[in-house]
Amino acid sequence: GSPDLVFARARLAVFCDGDFWHGRHWRSLRGKLAKRANAAYWIAKIASNIARDRRTVAVLRRHGWRVLRLWETDITRAPEAAAEQVEQSLAQGQAAMRTT
Repeated sequence: GSPDLVFARARLAVFCDGDFWHGRHWRSLRGKLAKRANAAYWIAKIASNIARDRRTVAVLRRHGWRVLRLWETDITRAPEAAAEQVEQSLAQGQAAMRTT
């Protein structure tokens, strides 16, 4: 559950999550996995990853960090848009820092 990018001054943690490993479209993916070999293992593994991701976000937020999660497919499909999301999050953090 470690961030892929950390902007310490802005207290922004960015995660680039793989669609499969982090359970994007979980209901659909779980249904597909249920029909495959080792279904119980894979369903439990990805469900555990999802739960860990939620715990990680909660801990970071409790410690004053902002968290941005980006999906693998979104990054590869539109890297400029993903970079723009990071840039906007950084700008929002700087604006918040100026008002406090």
